[in-house]
Amino acid sequence: MAKLNKKDSSAPSEEDLVNIKQLLDLAENQIRRVKSLIFKTEIEEMAREVGIDTSSLDNIIEGIFDGEGFVSPDGKSYPIPANYASKSKLVTGDLLKLTILPDGSFVYKQINPVERKKVVGILEEFGDGWRINADGQLFNVLTASVTYFKAKAGDKIVGLIPENEKSDWAAVENIIIDEN
Repeated sequence: MAKLNKKDSSAPSEEDLVNIKQLLDLAENQIRRVKSLIFKTEIEEMAREVGIDTSSLDNIIEGIFDGEGFVSPDGKSYPIPANYASKSKLVTGDLLKLTILPDGSFVYKQINPVERKKVVGILEEFGDGWRINADGQLFNVLTASVTYFKAKAGDKIVGLIPENEKSDWAAVENIIIDEN
């Protein structure tokens, strides 16, 4: 467990702030796991009450969007269609529900978006991908987003990133058309 330094009681040190953030992140992850278990239990109880077979409900998972895909509480990664992530403007940290249907299809639903903030930068192509350069901060963006908005290198892009988390990924909110 992280301990706080007692140097100056009026202002926490940088180390204290890092420890506080780590504790908050740990608490948030535990809360998400508990909510996932409660959600699954409630769904199973409701299904039994109306006579629905609950064996197929084992395939409902809550997880976090990591910028490219879905990560379950047990650390397993699942692919998310890039078009869905782009059109839904998913941001790193968004809570999603994945339902795996009996035919093997994956159905995603965003259930708790993280707080977002906007960044404005220039779209750059690098390697086989794309990124926004916002005053020297680089954020990867999905190629599907670039295609969806018909963007090109040099365009001014509005990106969405988590308000309170560091992320290497941004969702494309829009393109700013320069009239000049």
